[in-house]
Amino acid sequence: MKKLICIALSLAFVLFLPADCLLRANADEIAVSAKGAVVYELKTGKVLYEKNANERVPMASTTKIMSALLTAESGSLDERFTVDSDAIKVEGSSMGLQEGDIVTKRILMYGMLLPSGNDAANAAAVAVSGSVPKFVQLMNERAARLGLCDTHFVTPSGLDDDTDEHYSTALDMAKLAAAAIDNGIFREICGTSRAKLSYGNPPYDRWLVNTNKLLTSLDGVIGVKTGFTDKAGRCLVSACERNGSTLICVTLNDRNDWADHTALYEKCFGLCEQYSLSCDKELSVNVVGGKEDKAECFSPEVKISLPIGENEKVTSVTAIKPFVYAPVYQKECVGYVRYYYNDKEIASSPVFTKLSVSNDVSTKTGVIEYYYDKLKALLAG
Repeated sequence: MKKLICIALSLAFVLFLPADCLLRANADEIAVSAKGAVVYELKTGKVLYEKNANERVPMASTTKIMSALLTAESGSLDERFTVDSDAIKVEGSSMGLQEGDIVTKRILMYGMLLPSGNDAANAAAVAVSGSVPKFVQLMNERAARLGLCDTHFVTPSGLDDDTDEHYSTALDMAKLAAAAIDNGIFREICGTSRAKLSYGNPPYDRWLVNTNKLLTSLDGVIGVKTGFTDKAGRCLVSACERNGSTLICVTLNDRNDWADHTALYEKCFGLCEQYSLSCDKELSVNVVGGKEDKAECFSPEVKISLPIGENEKVTSVTAIKPFVYAPVYQKECVGYVRYYYNDKEIASSPVFTKLSVSNDVSTKTGVIEYYYDKLKALLAG
């Protein structure tokens, strides 16, 4: 009897735990060697796993996520120019730039995100802002706008030997990666395992290879960036898509990063579930000049993957045209239902008319007459 009571109490404890606690309890079973780590769900910003996620530490070349994003947003990506000779005189990893080389900003993005070229980061900084210090200021301003309160940049490349003021956190780097992969150009480049590019003086073809091994070894990985310095250790920011979910994984100072990211994805994708979002309101649109005053409408349900239980926090807003003119055709789009999670739009579905509505030539045919009649009816009521 005592054993049965203990079992019942244990079940009750688990059943009445908040969903967030269950998610964290399951995820926390994973032991990673990183000093700081996080798994972040892209649509909701939900943290599915964390270990010292807010601890400030050096982040090495994952810094180039910000540098490449700002370069992508600067425009004129395919305009050719000569690299700044001083900017490319930098130690560490390189894309092989030499004095007088002719490049484009797009090529420099490949140089930053694939072989992690420090020369590419500095050259892009000068091309975008005119100097490395001005570009670093731009980096920190953008970090502030993104709400990265525990991030500070000193270099565009991530080299940190001469400073203790170049730092971030696992959570801030996840938020930065989320903003970066929202940029189509950045996303395409960071997900490229190898690329043939033409640059130099004169330009000639050469291959650049991505240092991110997960792109070719783990199903669904779409980026993002590796990093290493003696001070920061091995750093890795990756993103992975499976079954409609996109997760971002960050490990900082992690001697076993490839295996840790694999294990974290295997566990944390299991903390997401596919849900159907639908509008439970009766939908209709006013019809001007038709045999009926209104046309009934519907909005197809949306399938979306979210962290378990987070569907309960989703809200919807319906926007339908104030009126349409007859004739109205079946499945005519007259608006949208938009779904939000914490004020961020995560999905939408069109609003269609259920049936057609034909003209009524014997009655009102104009919008002014239509609303005049509606006003009279309202006053009479």
